[in-house]
Amino acid sequence: PMPAVYVIEDAAMNAFATGRDPEHASIAVTRGLLNKLEYRELEGVIAHEMSHIKNYDIRFQTIVVVMVGMIALLADWMLRSFWWGGGRRRRSDGGGSAIWAIIALIIAILAPIAAALMQAALSRQREFLADANGAVLTRYPEGLASALEKIASDPEPLEAANKATAALYIYNPLKDLGGTINRLFNTHPPIEERVRRLRAM
Repeated sequence: PMPAVYVIEDAAMNAFATGRDPEHASIAVTRGLLNKLEYRELEGVIAHEMSHIKNYDIRFQTIVVVMVGMIALLADWMLRSFWWGGGRRRRSDGGGSAIWAIIALIIAILAPIAAALMQAALSRQREFLADANGAVLTRYPEGLASALEKIASDPEPLEAANKATAALYIYNPLKDLGGTINRLFNTHPPIEERVRRLRAM
């Protein structure tokens, strides 16, 4: 089925897909995207978003977010039980649970970080997949490659940008931080790499 299409009245260039499955999907594009891209570039962007719908990426991302949230809750529970219950156990077993307390503390600290890294890595791979599927759908990879370059170089900031929805967009509307560590947490691959892969198709 044809997804519903919406226009966001914003001069910035961006787009996203949403919906729990192809029967309940929507694509939103900004007014800036419609005004600034040529037909073949816009076709590439729409094909990219349709690929997200076809691949059930919104449902997939929802499951990943829930799993990350569960890991964060479990880590929080472990930290709280360490702080509030650890002293009683240490006194009653002569210090034998100190090792378990240290292990619990390490897991409580590292698990949410590992989960966030996993979520970002999966998101980056889904972007590459949507790029490739979109290029196959249009049979013109250059259209999406050119669109991505234009979107990335557009100086107009997206007015409605926030951390909660940034991963949905074809291009992260928030400034990606440089550096190796920060790149590990980015939800989108570097535009240069996306364009390189598209032009190699």
